[in-house]
Amino acid sequence: MSAALDTLFHNAAIWRGSERSRTDSPGIPSGFDAFDEKLGGWPLGALIELIPQNEGVGEFSILLPALARLSKDERWIALINPPYIPYAPALVHAGIDLAKIVVVRATGATDALWSMEQALRSGACSAVLGWPASITEQAIRRLQLATEASHALGAYFTQPGALARTSPVPYRLQINGTVEDIRVEVLKRRGGGLTSPLHIQNAAYLKCYGCA
Repeated sequence: MSAALDTLFHNAAIWRGSERSRTDSPGIPSGFDAFDEKLGGWPLGALIELIPQNEGVGEFSILLPALARLSKDERWIALINPPYIPYAPALVHAGIDLAKIVVVRATGATDALWSMEQALRSGACSAVLGWPASITEQAIRRLQLATEASHALGAYFTQPGALARTSPVPYRLQINGTVEDIRVEVLKRRGGGLTSPLHIQNAAYLKCYGCA
């Protein structure tokens, strides 16, 4: 084997089929054992696409434990165009510091994506979550670069119809089931490798009315 190939194969970023899937992105505990066991928590510095089967199946609530941890950081948590006004009592119940929450209302998908990118690139946010009406591959690549630079939790929610298209995003998760028993299917992740659907018992958040 040549020296060049030997160097390449010893690169930590290279995954071999005989090795267990892994990612170099640091993760923050999700608060759910099954999720952390399979994915190592929510990745930081890697863009995540969340695809709910239907609105209100718990797609936002599964992020609450991680957001609670991140709200202890001095940086902000930016919510870009959430479909509903965040329910403050639910966030407090989950342990989130409301003083760290910033809600941005942007007009149209272009402005929403621009706001997400700027929030990530600013370095002032520990997490940036967006609900763009639509998104292009070019926008995804720009958001991924911004997420890598910020080492933040960066994620966006798409419509169920997005499942059929391909996407350059590093992580794609489909979410279905009910808010009490959420089923997470990992469609794509860094490092590859198959994983069975994850069942998240979300009983701890049933009292958080309004935080689907």
